[in-house]
Amino acid sequence: MTDTLKPSAGRRVGSVLKHTGLIAVCLLMLYPLLWMVASSLRPNDDIFTSSGLFVDTFDLDHYPTGWDALGYPFSTYLLNSFLVVLGSVIGNLVSCSMAAYAFARLKFRWRRWAFMIMLISIMLPIHVLIIPQYVAYAQLGWINTYLPLVLPKFLATDAFFIFLMVQFIRGIPRELDEAARIDGAGHVRIFGRIMLPLMVPALATTAIFTFIWTWNDFFSQLIFITKPDLYTVPVALRSFIDAQSQSDFGAMFAMSVVSLVPVFLVFLFGQRFLLRGIATTGGK
Repeated sequence: MTDTLKPSAGRRVGSVLKHTGLIAVCLLMLYPLLWMVASSLRPNDDIFTSSGLFVDTFDLDHYPTGWDALGYPFSTYLLNSFLVVLGSVIGNLVSCSMAAYAFARLKFRWRRWAFMIMLISIMLPIHVLIIPQYVAYAQLGWINTYLPLVLPKFLATDAFFIFLMVQFIRGIPRELDEAARIDGAGHVRIFGRIMLPLMVPALATTAIFTFIWTWNDFFSQLIFITKPDLYTVPVALRSFIDAQSQSDFGAMFAMSVVSLVPVFLVFLFGQRFLLRGIATTGGK
């Protein structure tokens, strides 16, 4: 009797230690975020003198101060980011899904070479491309517009999402395509009526990642946008350091917390689709 209880007790101890370790690692990873939230509620004099997460003196003035600290209400920058994100999400969903269907289902000359070149483009850092892009967009008169940030998304420039959708489509049985062709359906009808409804997990994963990456993108938006009224959230947050002779870190942290709310909500409500998309894409 005691021999049978020992392995069970050992498994329980191991499970407790494992979960304790996971909780400790989780808290360690969340510490910078929690410290930023706590710092947004502290007086400026106490922000860098305390590394703890407990707030002794609450100062809620950072939020209204930060909202109007940059000459325009912070809602202006939130709206600008939403416009860029909305265009980027729609562009990636439309263009990447069509390109993925072409690579996965159509037979055309140089398809493998084109697919290989597309995969190689994933490894190109943005710093290699930003100079020729800036020269081209400047000649077109697109600087200080959102076209350089949104229009490339409609041209299937995000190879990662194309690859993700190609892997997903390859897991869909070809018998569905053949049955649709027997009924007289062409590629447009097959893509719209059969593929898109089945690609919902992959499309949701693309939309979520595009939202998060575009919302947090600082480098590209800093290069192409220089007018304060067109600033997006990341560029606006950077302006807190230069907006005053003495930087208001409390207001900056407060607006940083505000800017994280949309990302948190998107991840919270899209987590189920995100997990399904990643699992089904990597399953085959």
